[in-house]
Amino acid sequence: MAHPNYITPEGAKRLATELDHLMTRERPRVVDEVATAAAQGDRSENAEYIYGKKRLREIDRRVRFLLQRLDAAVVVDSRERTGEVVFFGAWVEVEDEDGERAHWRIVGEDEADAPLGHISWRSPVGAALLKRRPGDTVIVRRPAGERELTVVSVAWTRHDAT
Repeated sequence: MAHPNYITPEGAKRLATELDHLMTRERPRVVDEVATAAAQGDRSENAEYIYGKKRLREIDRRVRFLLQRLDAAVVVDSRERTGEVVFFGAWVEVEDEDGERAHWRIVGEDEADAPLGHISWRSPVGAALLKRRPGDTVIVRRPAGERELTVVSVAWTRHDAT
C-alpha cells in the first residue's frame, strides 16, 4: 500500500461489524439457499443456483477486501486531541467565496460519506484542509473549477463544530 490506511475508531468498528454480518449471517444464509437450489437438479438452468453462486462470489470478494483493509488499518483516535489545527479526525467548518458554510469531518478513505459530512483526508478538499487553522484560506482544484474555502472553526467532536 502506497499510503497508510488511516481510519477512525468508529470507521474501524463499522467495517468490523460489516465483516461479522457477512460471515455470520449473510454468507451462511446464501450457502443454504445455494444448497437448496442445487438439490433441485439441473444447475445449468437453475436461476436460483446461478444467482446464489454469483452472490457468494460477491460476498467473498467483499470479505477479502474488508479483511485486507482492516489488516492494514491504522486506527487514529482523535477524541483526546485539542487545538485548532486541522488533522485527521477533525470536524472543520468552512465558508466558500459565496458565503455558504459546510461542516466536514476528515476521515479515512473507507469511511468517506458525503451525506454524513465525512470526507477523505486524501480527497482534494480533505488534503487542502490538513494543517490549516481558522482564518486560513485554501484553493481547492477540482474538475468543476477552483473553489476558495476559508476555515471558520476546527473541533474534535461533532457537537463542537457549529
